[in-house]
Amino acid sequence: MNKSDITRDYFMLQGPLAKKGYDWWWHSFTAYHSRTGQPKTFYIEYFLCNPALAQEEPVIVWNDPEGRKAGKRPSYCMVNVGFWGREKGQLHRFFLWSQVSVPVNRPLQLQAGDCSCSETRITGHVKVSPEEVKEHPEWMCDAGEMTWHAEGMKTAFSGWVKLNGEEYSVRPEDCYGYADKNWGSDFTSPWVWLSSSNLVSSLTGKRLENSVFEVGGGRPKVFGLARDCGTAEMVLER
Repeated sequence: MNKSDITRDYFMLQGPLAKKGYDWWWHSFTAYHSRTGQPKTFYIEYFLCNPALAQEEPVIVWNDPEGRKAGKRPSYCMVNVGFWGREKGQLHRFFLWSQVSVPVNRPLQLQAGDCSCSETRITGHVKVSPEEVKEHPEWMCDAGEMTWHAEGMKTAFSGWVKLNGEEYSVRPEDCYGYADKNWGSDFTSPWVWLSSSNLVSSLTGKRLENSVFEVGGGRPKVFGLARDCGTAEMVLER
């Protein structure tokens, strides 16, 4: 059963999660080079962590084991974009909490600088120079530049992506989009998730336009104990 509930997309970092919690919105899709037509897969993620621990600068402790031992706690808003294929990479952009606006108990309308995310539109720009990569190993990202504008949330996106000066078109009929939301106070490890909305019938050879397949699994913690689990979902056309 695939039932829409936009309240699951609401900002969740309230109460205890405000000081020990993360909230992320994930979008992935295929786009096509405007000149060559070659396909390329992209993702765009908005990730919020511990807003109640905000400092004058974003606090990142990924590559800071000594800081973690000393009790240093992360707090940041990050826009994480990436791409796969022969050329692959990920770019991270961090924002001060004073640059971030997100409503509470209302439909999603996240604004971080010139990057935005709502139920119907995502836009933004991330640029990381080679010098910044060397100066900030804690960012754990590559150098590059990506700008996007996509609208429409199976998930059908329409828009464009500019990656290092090259433009790609995003078309609803063959973007094979996927959108997801996750939040909590601890990460599942390991985490495996497979998703496809580009399925072809082995019986007829025809593309299943209204079918989706997803499978995932990991070891979440419940009351401090790791438990094996998995999820699977199929939405098939009739």
